[in-house]
Order: sequence, then C-alpha cells, then structure tokens
Amino acid sequence: MRKFGMIVFVILLLAMTGCSGQTSTEVQKEGAKNNKSSISIGVATWVGYGPLYIAQEKGYFKKNGINVDLMKMESNTDRRTALSANRIQGFASTVDTHVVTAASNVPVVQVVALDESHGGDGIVAKKEIKSLQDLKGKRVAVQTDGGASFFWFLYLLKQEGIDFKEIDAQNMTAGDAGAAFVANKVDAAVTWEPWLTKAKDTNFGSVLIKSDASPGVITSTIAMRQDFTKENPKAVKALVKSWFEAIEFYKTNPEEALKIMGKAMGQSPDELEESLQGVRFYDEEGNKKYFGTKDHPGPLHELSKLGADFWRQQKLIDNEPNIDEIIDYSFVHMDVK
Repeated sequence: MRKFGMIVFVILLLAMTGCSGQTSTEVQKEGAKNNKSSISIGVATWVGYGPLYIAQEKGYFKKNGINVDLMKMESNTDRRTALSANRIQGFASTVDTHVVTAASNVPVVQVVALDESHGGDGIVAKKEIKSLQDLKGKRVAVQTDGGASFFWFLYLLKQEGIDFKEIDAQNMTAGDAGAAFVANKVDAAVTWEPWLTKAKDTNFGSVLIKSDASPGVITSTIAMRQDFTKENPKAVKALVKSWFEAIEFYKTNPEEALKIMGKAMGQSPDELEESLQGVRFYDEEGNKKYFGTKDHPGPLHELSKLGADFWRQQKLIDNEPNIDEIIDYSFVHMDVK
C-alpha cells in the first residue's frame, strides 16, 4: 500500500508539472529574472549622496522590496569598470561622467537626480585676480583628464568666451589643487570645500567664483545599466522611490538625518550641516522638473548634451552618445507599473 501511495503521488506531481509547462526550477529562474531585488550601487564619499544612507538606515529600501548594497568607490574609473563587469548595477556621479561612460560603450541610463553643487565647488585665486578674464596666462590647478571640476571650469570659460588654451593649466585633482593653492604654488585652483574656506583664510587668496553662480551645472544622478532597467523596472522604481522618501525624512527630521549621514561621511552632524550649505538635493518634484518628459525634456537633457559637446572638443571621447538613450524619464514620474 505504501508503494502504491508513492506511485500515485509521483504521477500527480508529474501531471502538475506537465500542466504548468515548466519545472519548478524554471519557474524560480523566471521569477528571479523578472523580480531582481538586489542592487549594488557604486558611490563616492560625497555629502550629496548622504540620503542614500538614510534610505538604508531607515529601511526604505527593504520596505519598497529591494536590498541595496552601497559600495564605496572613490574613482569614477573604478565605478565604470565595475559597472561594465556587472559587479554593480549602477553608480552615482555627475551628469558629464555618465556621458563619458556611455561614450565608452558601457550602455547606461540616468534614472534619478540626487543633488547639485550650490556653492560647494569654486575657483580660488590670488587677490589681484578679479575676474575669469584675469586667469589668462595664469597657472590654474584643475583636473584636466575629466571630472566635474574640469567640466564646470570649461563651462565657465565658454560663458566668458575664453579659450582653454589661454590658461596655463596644471593637472591636479580638486583636493590637490586646493592644497597647492593654499601652499602658494599656483595662481588659482578649481576645488571644493574645505579648500574654499582655507583659501580665504590665507593672506593672499580669495574665492573668485562659486558653483551657486551656475546652478544645475554640477549635478549628480544615478545611472544604471540599461539591460538592468529593462529587465527589472520595478526594482529601479523602488530605488527612486526610496530616494524620494529619504529626502522627505531629511526635511522633517534634520537632526537624526544629519547623524545618519554624518556617520557615513565620517563627519560630525555640525560639520556635515556646514558642508551641506553648498548642496541642494533633488526631491520628487525637483526631479520631475529637472528630467522633464521625453516629449518636453528638462535641463538634464541640455546638460547631458553640453557634456558630450565639451568632452568631444577636449578629445576625451571619440563619439557623442545619443542623449535620448541615456535618460529614462519614466522612473521619476513613477510611470512604471
């Protein structure tokens, strides 16, 4: 009787499998493909990315059905390499950086705007230098192999009708540039805090211009692998929604938010609060305006195109990517079902 019962059970199991047309393993694989809940995001130690740690600490990612691993990667090159190898599915960086990634044949799409530098970056110069025009022929420390500082500097020069070749550029990272200026080794530097403040504290330097004079130019977004967004739209929507919720928490619970973000940034709440004076976050409404729609693109489209034009002129990229293909407007508008 026991054998007979086992035979009947096996027959019923096979019948059920046959009706479904798939094995249980196939069903599981199909489900995992359509509902990938784990995402790895590459991030640098930049205060503008702080709300991502709020979303992690307050459980917004989990509440929205995803597990997010925020992987510290200070170099854009490292993040780009990791994305290409699919070790991460997206990374946070400036818009112009994502343009370079797309031009490097690593298909990416921007899905949400995070923050913009609104005074956190600047150009420091000797006190006798009163304008950008006065920088002609001067030794200016700036990272000339790409990055937000260089992009912003090129943007400012273009606005003033100055050819970059008229500048005696010294290639340095933003931090090294600030240090070189404070040490009185260059005439000017494109840098960020705390070097802006340190330059003012010298007896020879001042802040020539800050990024709040050109709002929206130094803007960070998260760009994802295109194949991941197509296969896992709900997961990307959850990521974007979690960012919006983290921004709202920051607005309504600033003290706790500063503690969470400060811990992640290695700063005290007071230090972080001061650093954030030069940063503006993009909430849900801000994202909708910044992205616009496919039919009526917002400033993000214009900035992406500007980045492509600049980097090609500087021969940092050989071809300009299709701007319409590196922006997905659906996630910030929550159009994904």
